[in-house]
Amino acid sequence: MSTVPGAEPDAPTPARPEMRDGRIYDRTHPDHPDYSDKIDAGVLKIAGVVVIGAIMSILDITVVNVALPTFQRVFADGGEELAYSTVAWTVTAYTLALATVIPLTGWAADRFGTKRLYLIAVALFTLGSALCAMASSIEMLVFFRVLQGLGGGMLMPLGMTIMTRAAGPERMGRLMAILGVPMLLGPILGPILGGWLIDDFSWHWIFAINIPLGLIAILYALKVLPKDHVEPSETFDWIGMLLMSPGLALFLYGVSSIPEEGTFFSTKVGVPATIGVLLIVAFVFWAFRPKHPLLDLRLFRNRNLTVSTITMFLFGAAFFGGLLLVPTYFQQVRGESTLNAGLLVAPQGLGAMLTMPIAGALADKMPVGRIVPFGLLAIIVGFAGLTQITDTTPYPVLCGFLFVMGLGMGGTMMPIMTSALKTLRAHDVARGSTLLNIVQQVASSIGVAIMSVLLTNAFKDRPLIGQAQEFGQAAEGVKDPRQVGALLEKFPEVAKVLAPFGRDQAAGQAALMSQVRQQMAEAFAHSYWVALGLVALTLLPAFFLPRKHEESHLLDDEDEGTRAPVVLH
Repeated sequence: MSTVPGAEPDAPTPARPEMRDGRIYDRTHPDHPDYSDKIDAGVLKIAGVVVIGAIMSILDITVVNVALPTFQRVFADGGEELAYSTVAWTVTAYTLALATVIPLTGWAADRFGTKRLYLIAVALFTLGSALCAMASSIEMLVFFRVLQGLGGGMLMPLGMTIMTRAAGPERMGRLMAILGVPMLLGPILGPILGGWLIDDFSWHWIFAINIPLGLIAILYALKVLPKDHVEPSETFDWIGMLLMSPGLALFLYGVSSIPEEGTFFSTKVGVPATIGVLLIVAFVFWAFRPKHPLLDLRLFRNRNLTVSTITMFLFGAAFFGGLLLVPTYFQQVRGESTLNAGLLVAPQGLGAMLTMPIAGALADKMPVGRIVPFGLLAIIVGFAGLTQITDTTPYPVLCGFLFVMGLGMGGTMMPIMTSALKTLRAHDVARGSTLLNIVQQVASSIGVAIMSVLLTNAFKDRPLIGQAQEFGQAAEGVKDPRQVGALLEKFPEVAKVLAPFGRDQAAGQAALMSQVRQQMAEAFAHSYWVALGLVALTLLPAFFLPRKHEESHLLDDEDEGTRAPVVLH
């Protein structure tokens, strides 16, 4: 049994807290006589609750990405497929709902308690999943995805708060490593799961699969999580909410429109992103006025939190942006199916699973500033390898680079989060978790947008790629050689490739496809140079991560004195 501050016990066996120097110490505190830094079964049960919620929330994002072409067909209007930009709202709506609710999570956790709020979040996500599975139009599906996002947005920051309080300062690294598994594996396993469910069952199951998971999570949380003891609530920062939530949503909407528009300067991107930035800047000025702002930016006075946040932002942009390109390369250049592309990315997840528990254990025993740089160096090696890819690079070589990247990722993300939260006071953990999740969401969206635009522009710089696609569509069904010749006048790059082969159409087509794949591979390699640069840049703030042991304040509450222990069993 272990204890953390914040609520009254709900287990028959007392935690036997001990009073010293006017403070209560429980078994998660190193000064308690019964203290042990081993992770007991009770804490692992709590970790299980959190991981189930994280899996549902994170997998759902990547699973739906795979289903977009299916949505174009099944919701077709009058037999004509829906535009990709229309069905993409099933992803955008979920992301915007996440962005709207994440800033509220810190206040709501303090107001209602983490257990109650976690149950509400899982229930809302599960209800949204059930409704999505029953949607009969694209409009209904988009609306129900908003409900899903409102629940899903709270699951990760709440999970981090629950894990941090359950672990105590000496076990945070190991437990945060457990939470990191769905965070790192979700983007890899999502396409595999989505492809399998759609191919072998139907699109409804990418949502329906969340229903039994959600019910299990609710029953599990009711049994395992401790009762909440909520003290008189802080006043709600209405002005902060009206500035931050729509500001963040508008900014992310603008950024998420960049891949579709292909530029940073279109109206669809610039107007909402600019308005969003202005609202966020206004919130920053406002946040230092109320005693209890929606997001407590005063937490950035904590050096560890500030440095960790900067490091995680750069790492997140490079990681999520670069990760987007890997399965796309396998599908577009190598012609693999969605399922096979997901399986080929799996070595990255295996590498992360190997180093994550090791990094978590090390983060409990030594400063993260001595761990994270080695993880970043491994990622740099992996990305450096991907900058050299061609359309014929052997799969074992590619998988080797991905495995090395996974080793680095497993040793990077969760130690950074551990460093950020470890020296916060217990009362600040919910707010700190919220800040970290907002930064991660923004970094992910910006990284994906940057890499998408870079890849699109790299394709445009190689006109043969676009001309070959247009020529293939225009030439379908054309059998008269004179008509084909007329078409080729419109596509000079294609004509150059086909000219040496004369009437040998089979050989010409093979040569054309070969050159297109070569140039596409060059475009991917070019984009990976930017991802490599972002990871290398991350080494700068990582140098300022703690390199010496720092005292944890997780079990203190410097402003409010002694708090009653909460029993986690």
